[in-house]
Amino acid sequence: MINIDIINMLYILSAILFIFGLKMLSNQKTARKGNMVSAIGMLFAIIGALVSNNVLQWQWIALGIIAGSIVGAVASRIVAMTAMPEMVALFNGFGGAASLLVGWVEYQKYYSEGTLNQATIFSLLIIIITILIGGITFTGSIIAWGKLSGKIPSKPIKYTGQQIVNFSLLVLLIIGTLLFAPFRDLQIIGSYPLLGIIIVLSCILGITFVIPIGGGDMPVVISLLNSFSGMAASAAGFVISNNVLVVAGALVGSSGIILTTIMCKAMNRKLSNVLFSGFGSGTSSKKNAGFKGEANPISIEDAYLILEAASNVLIVPGYGMAVAQAQHAVQELAAQLEANGAEVNFAIHPVAGRMPGHMNVLLAEANVPYEKLKEMDDVNPTIENVDVVIVIGANDVVNPAARTDKDSPIYGMPVINVDKARTVIVMKRSLNPGFAGIDNPLFFNENTRMLFGDAKKSTQGLVAEFKG
Repeated sequence: MINIDIINMLYILSAILFIFGLKMLSNQKTARKGNMVSAIGMLFAIIGALVSNNVLQWQWIALGIIAGSIVGAVASRIVAMTAMPEMVALFNGFGGAASLLVGWVEYQKYYSEGTLNQATIFSLLIIIITILIGGITFTGSIIAWGKLSGKIPSKPIKYTGQQIVNFSLLVLLIIGTLLFAPFRDLQIIGSYPLLGIIIVLSCILGITFVIPIGGGDMPVVISLLNSFSGMAASAAGFVISNNVLVVAGALVGSSGIILTTIMCKAMNRKLSNVLFSGFGSGTSSKKNAGFKGEANPISIEDAYLILEAASNVLIVPGYGMAVAQAQHAVQELAAQLEANGAEVNFAIHPVAGRMPGHMNVLLAEANVPYEKLKEMDDVNPTIENVDVVIVIGANDVVNPAARTDKDSPIYGMPVINVDKARTVIVMKRSLNPGFAGIDNPLFFNENTRMLFGDAKKSTQGLVAEFKG
């Protein structure tokens, strides 16, 4: 058996690499190296766990490694970049389920050995907290996956007394958790039935917690559930006395909370408003209702003439670009514009897409230089000097109603002020509202031209015009 000091040193080294890797992930230029550093840290953590005396049956370890490797390899090959938010939601859910099972197995060990009375109250509380958070994370993430993938309606699902139901479930779980440890050998209902009740209620709470949240708030929900999965993993680390799992889970949990706070700030909303307001539950108005003017459609040929004369172009991508898989065509259009003498930049809103950083990842995949990706606060002060803004699949993050319409659900949310540019070309299939279900008066502005159709085909058409 390896000396415990050596194992702890491996765990400490892993924790250091995790911290440095996480820090490097905060910068686009060092993100890839940060991912590699974190992977090396995980390798050391796995080695430390495998050489410890906690591994009793190697065949199950080998089976888990093989199964996980197959799933990871297949996912990396077949999952499209557009489906990354859904995959992240599923992985969060699997992390929660794993923590739930770890807590359950640890309790089963006490139960089967008949040592429940010898277990400390703290140990059993940690076990039940691990199970509780894991259950909420698992089912909540499954609902988030369903909303993102279209399997479940993206609009909030609300019913009378919903908050009372959620609060009641939470109170019951707190009571069950407090009763679980002191009454672990209770003969009336037995501790195992109480454990089963807590598992079922936590899974139900995960469902009822997420279904009233609208699709437009899914980026915040994804980061929050990611934090939950980290907290569950950290609690699982306490359960099995694994220091590196405690540290890694705490890092994921804290970084998820920080990211959630950043996302809420970007939307100018409190977390409580995101979770309980039912954003996007209202029905959208009829096309062009409440807005003066008519939409001005434009052909690819006319759009080319506008772009050909521009000296300054700003591209604002959204989820529609991801759906159309147009990122490579957009990069090619940017190259053609630069060859024509125009300055081209990309404006990225913090909540663009359906996952934090979704647009950044897509554009990086298309080899768009990092320095051309500009944050909202960097482009808004000078956007009036931009000749042409091309909005590709974005909707809510460029909606001027956030500044002008006090009755709008997104009023007060910081947006990219594309309507202040000299000319705006919006690539969109129709005038229908975006994912949040809110109409956009930008489409009817005098300086806006609507280039209807598939974003990829429209972009490729513009590229062909430049080449022709």
